[in-house]
Amino acid sequence: MIRPEEAARPFTVTELAKEIQRELRPLTALLVKGEVSGMKKGTKGHYSFAIKDGQSLINAFIYADDARRVTTLPEDGHVFIFRGRVDYWAQYGTVRFVVDQVEFDDIGKLRARLEELKRRLEAEGAFDSKRKRPLPFLPRAVALLTSPTGAVIHDLQETIWERYPNMGVVVYPVQVQGNAAPGSISRALRRCNSEQLADVVIIARGGGSFEEMFAFNNEVIARAILSSRLPVVTALGHTSDRTVADMVADAECRTPTEAGARVVPKKADLLAQLRERGRRLDREQSMRIEREAERLRVRRERLVQALPALLRSRVERLARARVEVARLSPVQQVARRDESLRERGRRLEGVAFARLDRSINSLASRRAGDRLDRALAARFASAERGLEHRRERLIALSPDSVLARGYSITQDAESGAVVTAATAVKSGGRGRISLASGRLGARVDEVEP
Repeated sequence: MIRPEEAARPFTVTELAKEIQRELRPLTALLVKGEVSGMKKGTKGHYSFAIKDGQSLINAFIYADDARRVTTLPEDGHVFIFRGRVDYWAQYGTVRFVVDQVEFDDIGKLRARLEELKRRLEAEGAFDSKRKRPLPFLPRAVALLTSPTGAVIHDLQETIWERYPNMGVVVYPVQVQGNAAPGSISRALRRCNSEQLADVVIIARGGGSFEEMFAFNNEVIARAILSSRLPVVTALGHTSDRTVADMVADAECRTPTEAGARVVPKKADLLAQLRERGRRLDREQSMRIEREAERLRVRRERLVQALPALLRSRVERLARARVEVARLSPVQQVARRDESLRERGRRLEGVAFARLDRSINSLASRRAGDRLDRALAARFASAERGLEHRRERLIALSPDSVLARGYSITQDAESGAVVTAATAVKSGGRGRISLASGRLGARVDEVEP
């Protein structure tokens, strides 16, 4: 209050401003209810707006630091309850209500907004289980999106490392409450996908009231989870209501401890499974080796039993082949033709002597004997010429004569058959070549039909 003796002296503007500020000091930690109007964000992150009711209006202000902490930012046309203090800004000559906390006045309206968001996301298929990504069986590392302070990050790390001591953990500090939380979480999730340091993401906080958890009912967080390439697990504490973030996440857990157990298997269990599978594999391998050894033993016994018969069969086949080769041999053929020629000569001599005897007996005189001698000599000469002619023809037709002219006879090495066509022999087959003097062993490298 201005004392009467002081009123005689004029105040400076600064003195008056300080006096006003002094008078306004009791107006701190006030709760004011009103409708928001003219919400504007400044370049430094501060917000200015007006709070009004049906009859009055007062200018209000939220500093950037407080704006990041509040549960939700006020919106034009909605009624909120504000906590703050009345302050006089001497440099502008204005009185403003400086807000440090904002609460919804009507939770029903807030829930209505949430239900409308859920309906839109559900219509897009955002809650469909078929869309959700499977969690990796054993991730390289786990990304934690949570507050860097408090019990949540401690519980997560302790659970993960207790189950898998050398599991990689990448922490992305984020705000988990207030108006800045959706943007903070969505930026960290995009960064996590870009850096690819982990294979799965856990978004966690320690629970809270409906208003405190409302940041996770934000469309910004929902869109960030839906667009993530990495599977996302939510662990938002013991809450009675499922948040939109829970509904679009690939897996939902009630507590950070549950999330850690869901994402990371127990290393001791994995090692025990590996040992058991190793033992099973050893047993199966031993059984397979035993079965294979038994099969080989049976085959060997059968082979030993069948070997004598097989050898006899091969010996008999070889003997038949030798007989056939001998039968088809050019030397044998020439010998058989010579024998045939000699047999014909003997028959011819017999016929000639028989005729001679008949002629001698029929001759009655010396003259007849002379004629018989001449006739017999002529017949013998003719027979000798015919025999010589046949011998020359036989020799000309003999394989030895053909071979002597530079030709050869080719036989199949296995069957002994004479090869008369190139197609009768396969490439790589073996044969024998008979020459005028000796034989050659041969292998067929090329066949030309």
